[in-house]
Amino acid sequence: MGANTSLSSHSPLRNRRGGLVPEVVDHLAQQIRSAQLAPGSKLPSESAIMDQLQVSRTVIREAISRLQAAGLVETRHGVGTFVVSPSPASNFQIVEADIATVDDVIAVLELRISLETESAGLAAQRASDDHLRQMETHLRAFASDIPTQAQVVDNDFLFHLEIAKATGNRHFVDLMNHLGLRLIPRTRINTPDQDESGRVAYLQRVHSEHESIFSAIRNRDAEAARAAMRTHLSNSRDRLRQQRQA
Repeated sequence: MGANTSLSSHSPLRNRRGGLVPEVVDHLAQQIRSAQLAPGSKLPSESAIMDQLQVSRTVIREAISRLQAAGLVETRHGVGTFVVSPSPASNFQIVEADIATVDDVIAVLELRISLETESAGLAAQRASDDHLRQMETHLRAFASDIPTQAQVVDNDFLFHLEIAKATGNRHFVDLMNHLGLRLIPRTRINTPDQDESGRVAYLQRVHSEHESIFSAIRNRDAEAARAAMRTHLSNSRDRLRQQRQA
């Protein structure tokens, strides 16, 4: 217990479309859930992880922050970061195998519609100026990445995560971090718009929907925020239903 644990062999990460932070999160989370990093064990140092995965210290720190929010690790000041022992009462999980088909993704979207609709309403009531600045930052980053689609998935997730943070309720944040990039349908299922112009048009629609959510939260209009979030997620669900019928 408490001994420093080495990471399993892993080639350096590449900056794929989803961004490096989620890749590091997925890599470490997989090792934790498979017990390669056992409960109570100490994570390797930031430098060791940086050297093996060839990513920056900023990426490592953000990844560990997400793992903390998901309840997988805890950081003890001056000692290090340790894998948390799972709670026997914590049985809920959605894993990769649960999101393999269009129907699976639709089921997750139905869950999100109920939860994130209320999350948006609470965010409109409770968001701080810093939360609003962070949301706007992710909105702008999403828009600027639409032509190349470089990190739109990452910024999509971060926008929704910031709304969860703005609720002031850690359980919304925990759920968002548990699902991670699996929240974003196009990371699991190809969209019906396969050509370049179709993908760009799709992302522009998503951005417009995000702007409507943000505008309502910034205006402190809880009902409008709920309606905008419900519309956004319902549109995603309906797009997938159309794809299934195609």
